[in-house]
Amino acid sequence: MATEPENQNQSVGRKHRHVLKALAMAPHGCDVNVLLTKGVKLEAMAELVRGGLATVELQSMAERDSNVQIACIRITSAGLCVLEGVVGSG
Repeated sequence: MATEPENQNQSVGRKHRHVLKALAMAPHGCDVNVLLTKGVKLEAMAELVRGGLATVELQSMAERDSNVQIACIRITSAGLCVLEGVVGSG
């Protein structure tokens, strides 16, 4: 089917599985900076986004007299499917 992500059935490595599991437990997404402080590499997050397994959205937050933008990463339905396949087979 043309609308189905081509990578939906791909396998993921340990670093990607770790990030997908963290994102699956964060229904509203996770601040990219929080993941970076937990040792997740920016490259791993970028690979998940490029692969259609996660999305990034900028969120504005009022901080004192200015607005701050935070990059929030969320797992996609394709990412959940891949994660369920990994969890279900392992």
